[in-house]
Amino acid sequence: MVDFVDINGASLAYRLVGPAQAPLFVTLHGGRGFGDHSSDFRAYSPLQDVHRVLSFDFRGHGQSSETGPYTFSQLVDDIDAMRVQFAGPDSQIVLCGGSFGGYLAQEYAIKYPTRVSHLILRGTAPSFHHEEHALRILEERLPLAPCASKEMLVGGVFGDFKSDEEFRLVMFALGPLYSESYEPNAALKKCLETVYRSKTHNDLYSEKQKYFDYRGQLQNISAKTLVIVGEKDWICPPDQSRIISTGIPKATLVVVPNANHGVHLEKNVEVLGEIRQFLQRK
Repeated sequence: MVDFVDINGASLAYRLVGPAQAPLFVTLHGGRGFGDHSSDFRAYSPLQDVHRVLSFDFRGHGQSSETGPYTFSQLVDDIDAMRVQFAGPDSQIVLCGGSFGGYLAQEYAIKYPTRVSHLILRGTAPSFHHEEHALRILEERLPLAPCASKEMLVGGVFGDFKSDEEFRLVMFALGPLYSESYEPNAALKKCLETVYRSKTHNDLYSEKQKYFDYRGQLQNISAKTLVIVGEKDWICPPDQSRIISTGIPKATLVVVPNANHGVHLEKNVEVLGEIRQFLQRK
């Protein structure tokens, strides 16, 4: 059941499970303008036996309110307010971000290094330069998505959409590229259930937000870090995770065979196993 909490002037939808006194494990979803907490909650909620798992929709996403501004900085401030709300002002959290959520997780861990005990980065990138590599892979794999085009990626996903409906149609066309086990009927159902907000997407891809680059600051992350990526990830390719794991002191990199961008869903048992081992290390 989804609950709501007022955070920095926005109403954020969230789910929280696990023992009240257990360490807080916060998930950050991907998808600028169309992501929500549901997939991450499904993937990581089994960790509730040892952690208190918190998954929420960013402002302007999913069931949360359409309350601006939609900036990286505002979303990072919201993450910290959620930490305080559910774990207290002096707490440390386990922070788990995937894709766009991974960008925010890096920014948070750089800005607030003492507030993160463990950092988990899934299928993400340290800078906007991943777009160049993703475009090359798109051109190679376009036969897998016959309704998609290079222009949809460059002008839409990495640019702006003219309407929510255009956003929905483009993401459905690109869908086969995101999974090694794509099932069209399930994908259609998911597409129809998803909330697409072009305004949120366009603001987060605006000139002031698009060109993020954490590469020169990764050494400032002090949290124990696990970087997980699917071997076949096309939008945040494994080379991007290698850059992250090289830049963060003592980070661990896991490349999961035969998995794509949604590695946490496609190979859930393997990913949860890696996370459990990582969290148990001294």
